[in-house]
Amino acid sequence: MGSAIRLCRAESLAEGEARGFDPQGIGQAEVIALRYQGQLYLWRNRCPHLNTPMNWQQHAFMNAARDRLVCFAHGALFEPDSGLCIQGACLGQRLTPLSFRVDAKGWLLLERNNNDETGNT
Repeated sequence: MGSAIRLCRAESLAEGEARGFDPQGIGQAEVIALRYQGQLYLWRNRCPHLNTPMNWQQHAFMNAARDRLVCFAHGALFEPDSGLCIQGACLGQRLTPLSFRVDAKGWLLLERNNNDETGNT
């Protein structure tokens, strides 16, 4: 396997929790990591509508019910498991998934083979 960037311990993400990570140190979360229905998902922190970050403050990605990702710039709602926009200006578009793995020690690792600024090769 290629090199990877350590984000957090996988078990530290609670059900319905999403966190932002800044693996390149640019001062803005580039990666959204979340646990939804027991599964982990990683998305690029960019709304497909205007290519803006999804959060309005650190780790603010989920709606109050913790069952949808929200773009706080304009209120678009996304399914956490598919990244599909189900409401808003980008209806039918999807978030960009990011490759990841959990290593033998339980660390959530962002794979460097992602073809955007979160994992340049």
